[in-house]
Amino acid sequence: MSLATGVKKMIPPTQLSRRLALQSMLFSTGNGAFNTGSAVYFTQIIGLTAAQVGLGLTIAGVVSFVVAYPAGKLVDRIGARYMWAGGTILGAATFAFWPFIHGFTAYLAVSLLFEVLNNLGYAGYNAYVLDVLPEKERVETQAHLYSALNLGFTLGAIIGGVTLAFNDNDVLRWIPYVSVVLMLFNSASILRLPRAPHERVPGDATTSRRPKPTTPSPLRNPGWLFSSFFQSIIWSNQVLLNIVIPLWLVQETDSPHWLLAWLFGTNTVLCIFLPAYTSKGVNTISDALRRARYATGFFVVSCAITMITHSTAGFITALLVWLGHVTVTGAELAIGSASWAFQAKLMDPTRRGEYGGAAEVTGTLGRFWAPAVFTWLALSWKAHWHFVHWGWVAIAAICVVGMIGLHPAGYAAERFAIRHFEPEPDELDELAAEAAAAPDEPSGPVFDTGVERHPDLS
Repeated sequence: MSLATGVKKMIPPTQLSRRLALQSMLFSTGNGAFNTGSAVYFTQIIGLTAAQVGLGLTIAGVVSFVVAYPAGKLVDRIGARYMWAGGTILGAATFAFWPFIHGFTAYLAVSLLFEVLNNLGYAGYNAYVLDVLPEKERVETQAHLYSALNLGFTLGAIIGGVTLAFNDNDVLRWIPYVSVVLMLFNSASILRLPRAPHERVPGDATTSRRPKPTTPSPLRNPGWLFSSFFQSIIWSNQVLLNIVIPLWLVQETDSPHWLLAWLFGTNTVLCIFLPAYTSKGVNTISDALRRARYATGFFVVSCAITMITHSTAGFITALLVWLGHVTVTGAELAIGSASWAFQAKLMDPTRRGEYGGAAEVTGTLGRFWAPAVFTWLALSWKAHWHFVHWGWVAIAAICVVGMIGLHPAGYAAERFAIRHFEPEPDELDELAAEAAAAPDEPSGPVFDTGVERHPDLS
């Protein structure tokens, strides 16, 4: 395959998917620009201690858990696109406060406000993407959006790094306004996206008078709740990637610390270029569960490789740590394609916001403990036999348990969907396909469902 062909395959195939990818990139660039220097910003500009920063993030995580399900229900009531745009606009406003606040109380207030608004925006985004795309395009497009998200974080990191290079607090103080500008531009672009088939638009009689969904709540769908829980256990590969392996490298190996930059750089490049390829062929729940097994296999191999670096030295150690990071990236890519298929197949079309909120709650329960538990198992539990470190064995076993539990939960959720969900009408699939094709000429209403083609698709 030529380089040109490879690059072409990375580009989203339809105009709508390209526009959605641009939205993802704008969002992550804005967040990445601020997050890159946030530790310096919070300590040197706002005047916090490291402990205060950590406490604020912990409290914000608790708030995120509490508001996830209500945010999802609100999306179904107000409309996914409007909630996405509104959360983005108000989130941008919170960034504008950062240059003017000092002390822990103000920091905590702004952090909590942003966490709530970010939940609302993300819930709207997730529901909109799943609703506006034809079912056969959802997994592939989600993969492209994941690539765009990683590309945006990379661009944001470059912006933040350049700002930090000035080593001037007066310059750093105004970096949040880069995020403000990008997020405001993003929110304006969101409102120009086409209306999704199931969208409820405030003040529109054709949508606001629709009856409430008659299908069961996700809280009555144990297969969905448990599948989200077990998926999040497999997603704990992110804890290995971002926390445990870097700490292991620093504390337990003789590898140079600059290798960390190479590890994260490799992960970023792979997550930009590979999702469009690794998501191919995931069309059914059985396909998704197979990818979950692949993810678990990569996870276990990463634990095994990283574990033995405690007994190696020099170049061999550096190479093995890098390979451990590459294999855990393989776990990330595999479970990503599985998760997108679960969302595409197992969420009630009339309750996508609510289903997303319920998944966020159970997903949080499945992963919030991982940083503390995995760090203790790898770095504090010293039990071993020759080169076998039992802490790493336990970490791998936890992921295997998650994979085993996901299978009956996923099939139960599939049976629930077959029994209870109303099939999406063929005309709505055709409408979504027409929106994805993005015709150059505006046209009038397509069906009597209150769904129109958006005049600004070109």
